[in-house]
Amino acid sequence: MNKKIQLQDLGGKDYKSTWEYQEEIFKDIVDLKIKNRREELDLPTPNYLLFVSHPHVYTLGKSGDLENLLLNEKQLEAKGATFYKINRGGDITYHGPGQIVGYPILDLENFFTDIHKYLRFLEEAIILTLEEYGLKCGRSEGETGVWLDAGTPFARKICALGVRASRWVTMHGFALNVNVDLGYFDNIIPCGIRGKGVTSLQVELGVEKVDEAEVKAKIVKHLAELFEAEFV
Repeated sequence: MNKKIQLQDLGGKDYKSTWEYQEEIFKDIVDLKIKNRREELDLPTPNYLLFVSHPHVYTLGKSGDLENLLLNEKQLEAKGATFYKINRGGDITYHGPGQIVGYPILDLENFFTDIHKYLRFLEEAIILTLEEYGLKCGRSEGETGVWLDAGTPFARKICALGVRASRWVTMHGFALNVNVDLGYFDNIIPCGIRGKGVTSLQVELGVEKVDEAEVKAKIVKHLAELFEAEFV
């Protein structure tokens, strides 16, 4: 079992090339697992966590409804945004500058084989990170992600989750709103959920700008503890 996770911060990178890079890593890990089984080998499979910030983009998951995107092609262009239908779970979401996007590409057989536990661990890492900023966040029943005031009329989402897994290898991940322009969420019905707000760490703290490098370091610390992993 390889419990080391390679951390790569890609900085600002467009969605399509990042997706292709994820697919490449994902395929390499799956191919290695197949080779191990076929040839009765025990070569360790690598794990990765990619941090990235995307230019304005809307992505729609496999089970998503295109009607949750409230813009046509021309309007997307006017807002400098792109759109992709992708192979993760979940509905529509937005990525943009000021948002910390994390793509864990893990072989869960190095940790545990339970997708629900995996999702809860990702949420928990974000909940614990936000707690360090004095925010009390939690889960909303039947909805993935991390919320403030869940179950009340003031419920608002601060972190979205959407993953794909095959042969216990994961890809896609989480998007935490830190210093993001929340106006871009007005162009979608986020995650297909009507009548619930979206927020950011910057808004909740009432500050001009949150140190994103500091937030990433806290996320890594909590993921390392939860997964009992070592980041390299």
